[in-house]
Amino acid sequence: MSSRFEIIKNIVEVCHKLEAKGFVAATDGNVSARLPNGNILTTPASLNKGFVRAEDLVEVTVEGKLVSKQGKPSSEIGMHLFIYRERKDVNAVVHAHPVYATAFAAARKEISVKAFPEVLVAIGRIPLAEYATPSTGEVADSLQPFVQHHEAVLLMNHGAVTYGGNVWEAYFRMEKVEHAAHIQITAQALEGIQELSPEQIKKLSDISYSSYGKVISQSIINSK
Repeated sequence: MSSRFEIIKNIVEVCHKLEAKGFVAATDGNVSARLPNGNILTTPASLNKGFVRAEDLVEVTVEGKLVSKQGKPSSEIGMHLFIYRERKDVNAVVHAHPVYATAFAAARKEISVKAFPEVLVAIGRIPLAEYATPSTGEVADSLQPFVQHHEAVLLMNHGAVTYGGNVWEAYFRMEKVEHAAHIQITAQALEGIQELSPEQIKKLSDISYSSYGKVISQSIINSK
């Protein structure tokens, strides 16, 4: 795991990247990371991600108890803590509202990842969680069916959440989700998205396993 100093630096940089890329508006979105001491460092409530500084970050325990002497954690901290408790391999979580991915969430449709080899290998299926009232325990409940076996989830009528072994991995997964969504929406102006065949995905899975040790889920290969 990275040092506390490096984790702080990465959270701040990712926050500024989210704002610069237009993945968040106003004070939307939140970023967190697991610290070497086991606690969670998160962005504060009600602060534009482009303005986040190291001293603004708030530390809490994995149970949600405030450790910092000042500041209030993001209103979505419950969602982050749920993911950390469920996935011991996850050390960072990013929640944002990128336009194209959130358009899929608002339309209540999944992104057709079977059209994108890079997304299939890096992320796999991006499921759509049932609608949950933001900033409530309902969000964790909606993630329950997916958190163990997926690295990115669309939140119905809300946005997206991605997670990974470090802050940048979680952020780059958000970039891939948004990029795939953007391409799919653009492709609708042509003849629509054309998915890979099961045989093509199986071949891609074999390459993925030999190169990265990752297998594309059989459920994706067989899905309609």
